[in-house]
Amino acid sequence: MTGSSSADRLRRLRWVLTALFTVMNAVGLIGFAWFEIGRDGERAVARTDAELHRVTSSISRLVGFDGTIDLSLVTADVLNESCPQFAILPGGAPAFKAHVSRHVCVPMDIGVLNGMATEAVRTGRTAVGYQRGVHGELVRVRVEPLLDRTGRNYIGAVVAVADTRPEQERHDQLVLLVCAGCLLLIGGLGVAGYLLSGRAIRPAAAALQQQEILLAETAHDLRTPVAALRALAETALAHPTERADLLPRTVRLAARMGGIIDDLLVRARLAAGVEQLTIQPVWLDQLVAGVVDGSPTEGAQVTVTAAPTKVDADPALLQRAIGNLLDNAVRYGRQPGSAAIVHITVAGGTVTVADHGPGIDPAAAGEAFDRFSSTGGSSGLGLSIVRWVAEAHGGRLSVYNADEGGAIFELTLPVSGR
Repeated sequence: MTGSSSADRLRRLRWVLTALFTVMNAVGLIGFAWFEIGRDGERAVARTDAELHRVTSSISRLVGFDGTIDLSLVTADVLNESCPQFAILPGGAPAFKAHVSRHVCVPMDIGVLNGMATEAVRTGRTAVGYQRGVHGELVRVRVEPLLDRTGRNYIGAVVAVADTRPEQERHDQLVLLVCAGCLLLIGGLGVAGYLLSGRAIRPAAAALQQQEILLAETAHDLRTPVAALRALAETALAHPTERADLLPRTVRLAARMGGIIDDLLVRARLAAGVEQLTIQPVWLDQLVAGVVDGSPTEGAQVTVTAAPTKVDADPALLQRAIGNLLDNAVRYGRQPGSAAIVHITVAGGTVTVADHGPGIDPAAAGEAFDRFSSTGGSSGLGLSIVRWVAEAHGGRLSVYNADEGGAIFELTLPVSGR
């Protein structure tokens, strides 16, 4: 049974974070939308009731009573021609002829309205509620009892009726707009959550990628020297008389493996941001001369032409970068059967290392130095370290082939202003 890879787990984590972000925000958004829809419904009822109250209170003041009902002011008022419609009904009080406003906004059964008026007269209380029109329309009704001038006897009731369909249609449109807006916002939240979660796990993904690259490079770069070291050991066991000759080769091979491991560790620390640069003014010409004097050249002919140049750099990392360029040129910058010839030039913050080897692959020359390959078989890890050091100092590493043959590497660093 095989478990999922770290990359798969990171992808699942991204989707989980996206889902959590979207769901949490969607719950809050839906709750707010639900609250606002409810508030809008309440406001719609309140607006309708306010209109009904305006009609019943106004009509109540216009009704005259001096032993008989006087509706002359009512019939002359503009409310008699507009909505909401109303009716003045006896409701079981001393009988008088009912009055219904001229403009019919919604057909109503007068018997239903009179029944509500009768209840209001009996209880002496204003009543508000819903009823159905003749054709089943839902209407809002307000019944307000009428008092005579003494304020002790009820003489009838004013019943105002408002059609709820306009407010309901407006409310339904709002609900549709809110629902559509919520869907769009939730979709946007999902996209935003996906992008934000990707940004959140990007450092982990980058670290994982660097780890995978480091492991791959470790296996690649150590495979050949380990095999060679094993072959030397087996030869020494099988032929004891040759041990004296094999021992120096074994030591050099072990030193090479140590250098590969050191380069891998430096690159890993640079990639992880653990390596802290100690920037200070450095005489580049003197540093290069010191590296050349302290490096084994294995019989190679190395010449240095340098002009005094001061750069701002970390001396330890810069020494490693120069050493890697020199080691690459000495190891791979030679023709078969001959010693390497290397020319190093230092001027204006640039270190140029030229060799007389087979050159580099033109297809690889334009690529980054993540894994650089030369025709001589270089693993390119040392050049990768050089590239990392250059970029860490704000410089660059360039490579191209010379017209007369061989590879040329240029390491450019910022010139010190001090």
